[in-house]
Amino acid sequence: MTRPPFEVADVIRKAGDRFRERYRASLTWPQAKVLDAIARCRTAALGGHRDQCTRCGHQAISYNSCRNRHCPKCQSNARDQWLGKRQQELLPVGYFHLVFSVPHSLVPLIWQNKRFLFKLLFEASAATLLEVASDPKRLGAHIGFLSILHTWGQTLQSHPHIHCVIPGGGLSPDHSLWIPSRSRFFLPVKVLSRVFRGKFVAGLRRDFRNHQLVFYGECRSLAEQKNFAAFLRTLFQQDWVVYAKPPFGGPEHVLHYLARYTHRVAISNHRLLSVSDSEVSFRWKDYAHGSRPRTMTLSCEEFLRRFLQHVLPRGFPRIRYFGWLANRTRSQLLTLCRLLLQQPKPAPEASSANKLATWQCPRCQGPMYIIERLTAAQLLFAETRLACSYDSS
Repeated sequence: MTRPPFEVADVIRKAGDRFRERYRASLTWPQAKVLDAIARCRTAALGGHRDQCTRCGHQAISYNSCRNRHCPKCQSNARDQWLGKRQQELLPVGYFHLVFSVPHSLVPLIWQNKRFLFKLLFEASAATLLEVASDPKRLGAHIGFLSILHTWGQTLQSHPHIHCVIPGGGLSPDHSLWIPSRSRFFLPVKVLSRVFRGKFVAGLRRDFRNHQLVFYGECRSLAEQKNFAAFLRTLFQQDWVVYAKPPFGGPEHVLHYLARYTHRVAISNHRLLSVSDSEVSFRWKDYAHGSRPRTMTLSCEEFLRRFLQHVLPRGFPRIRYFGWLANRTRSQLLTLCRLLLQQPKPAPEASSANKLATWQCPRCQGPMYIIERLTAAQLLFAETRLACSYDSS
């Protein structure tokens, strides 16, 4: 993929100081850290390394990445490593993709209580799938799946939702059989919607009773028990959206599909069309009108405000595993699933020796290996010496 002409880092360098000054009172420490990390990513400020091609001997200096999970430039390596591990877990069945979202009226409350209510979003959607799938009238099986939290819409506005990727079937209650689902249908979304709504509202009621929620601004009135109870009743008057995307076939399609969802950030650099000292323009899809492509222009400060509202709480995992894919049971039950499906043992991962190559040589396409690590001071000295040599010539 070609390097994009504009980056989120460009916006931060142009307007970061103005943004910090304007939002100083509300800017959190994790958000400030994300701003600094993205601006310094792959610059001499983070140090770097000298790489050499094993074929032609070509050498080049590369800057270090910030490795922040909200940085648009740092997700490809993390995604590739994660997908390599998931390849060992794929089963020879069809896979389904379901999306759980909440009514817009809940968004302000969720944004004031991200850690508790993002967690509740995971728990309620997972419990819904496990309960409905185990019903003998539905699938009657113990399923396993992974869930991915996204918090944004196409225009960077708040839109919390959970993507669930699920193998088409599950283990019988006594774990003696694999029960397959239908090839084009997994579970009824209307049933999932009602159960999900009930579980999420029950979780809200529990968190309120345990004094785990905070209320500010437009949500301040909900701090009173009577008002909160009335608010919960309005949630039952709305249809909650659970969307089943078309099934995407067998395991050969899953990794490519997952790559589009797992390590995404609120906006990729490739969507940026222009960046000036005052404005940012970017592409977005209008899903309300048949995914029609559109362009949006925002002030730099508003763009950064929208981008930073999707910074997750510190240490909060955006990908979680449930059912027989849960971390504590995955090894044992995944082996059992393979046995029941008569699936050969997956090929081992590539050897560690092959993982040391950092990138391909621009001259001969050979593997480039790190031969020397450089500090920021060493890089500055090397660049200064290089500039002096150019001036003297």
